[in-house]
Amino acid sequence: MTTSDWKIAVVGAGIGGLTLALALRQHGIEVELYEQTPELREVGAAVALSANATRFYDRIGLRSQFDEVCYSISTLIYRDGRDGRVIGRHSGEPDYEGQFGARYWGIHRADLQAILSRAVGIEHIHLGKRVSNLKDDGNEVVLEFEDGSSVRADLVIGGDGARSVVRRWMLGYDDALYSGCSGFRGIVPPAMLDLLPDPEAIQFWIGPGAHLLHYPIGNGDQNFLLVERSPSPWPVREWVTGAEQGEQLQRFADWHPAVVQMISAVPTSQRWALFHRPPLGRWTRGRVTLLGDAAHALVPHHGQGANQSIEDSVVLAAQLAEKGPARFEQALEDYEHLRRGRTRKVQFASISTADVLHLPDGPAADLRNARFADREEMMNHLGWIHDFDPATQIPSERQGGTWL
Repeated sequence: MTTSDWKIAVVGAGIGGLTLALALRQHGIEVELYEQTPELREVGAAVALSANATRFYDRIGLRSQFDEVCYSISTLIYRDGRDGRVIGRHSGEPDYEGQFGARYWGIHRADLQAILSRAVGIEHIHLGKRVSNLKDDGNEVVLEFEDGSSVRADLVIGGDGARSVVRRWMLGYDDALYSGCSGFRGIVPPAMLDLLPDPEAIQFWIGPGAHLLHYPIGNGDQNFLLVERSPSPWPVREWVTGAEQGEQLQRFADWHPAVVQMISAVPTSQRWALFHRPPLGRWTRGRVTLLGDAAHALVPHHGQGANQSIEDSVVLAAQLAEKGPARFEQALEDYEHLRRGRTRKVQFASISTADVLHLPDGPAADLRNARFADREEMMNHLGWIHDFDPATQIPSERQGGTWL
């Protein structure tokens, strides 16, 4: 079998699946994607793409398309959520792109999905294909769909997100873990935020048991995620539940006026549980492997969910192209070896960040604030995420960083 005869099926046409298709195409390998929804859509409102991911899109010639719909972010600010005072303000030297070799973009998920799906080609994306079962006989995999159809493939990549059917098929059960935090999301036009300082920055407003993260996207709208450490336990099986208008203000009514203005500017009808999944010892079963959130779903406190999916895609594509269909087992083993350690580190950093952001007032919070204010300390602690280049699996020559 030659590479051109290799039938690879990707379950899921989200950020990871679409990026994998583009990464494999760079090596001359085409794939087919099978998406459960009847139309391409992304859960959530927006996404922040950091240099460890955007450098790939630069390399394959998509930068100009992203520049048309993205907001380029160069400043990170931590604030006290109640009085609004700046705890730490950090920018790249001379700017974010100059420091890390690629931009930090805020983008609406619909715009991201449109760019990637156009680049892949709609003829390779099959919609309304919800997987009901997988059968791996050692020589090929049969994907069975709820509509009664099926396809055969030499290799299946499960890129179907945090609630992955492929992962559940591998494990035989659902291993989702509730983090103890839930949140509210929204997008607010800048005209409704006259109290907001530094609207061009990504900002964390922090306080005991809660925080607000927001950043600009596209035309300057602010995408926000309001997080609080409750309820516990999560009261329903679904990951999203209904919320009454004003419920988001219960903990935050006495926070800074800019916070109150933002979180009450648009209707809020849903509360999102923040789930994650424990690291796996293996991501692969036979001719089936996992990618992105299906392999290592994490909470959003480092903003790295989409970025780690993109990193996975670049590494997996390179390994498959190097080994070819005759050595696919070695390709998958090397892919896991290269990715497991980094994704576990990012998962741990993400889940532990909530503990740091939500400290009660006192000596520990004072030490945290001093750390957030110290550029060198932040550079040593956080630069490893944004400075990483998945194409080489080592940090780039540009050192340091102050970014979450």
